[in-house]
Amino acid sequence: MTDRADHDDEGGVSRPWSAAWFDGLQLTSDASGRTTIAGPVADQAALHGLLTRIRDLGLTLLAVRRAEPP
Repeated sequence: MTDRADHDDEGGVSRPWSAAWFDGLQLTSDASGRTTIAGPVADQAALHGLLTRIRDLGLTLLAVRRAEPP
């Protein structure tokens, strides 16, 4: 079963490469520069890979939430 995860990060993420870097997950930013990365995450290994990418970009991770599929 594929779970859905939402991640909130402080700081903007550049749009041109973001879809490829985050495996097609949905990125949204608000006026304050907070970026939310949301979408299906296949398993724990995929989640850890996503968290590694966030770390490698030097983003500040604010929250990780499991969300029910729409």
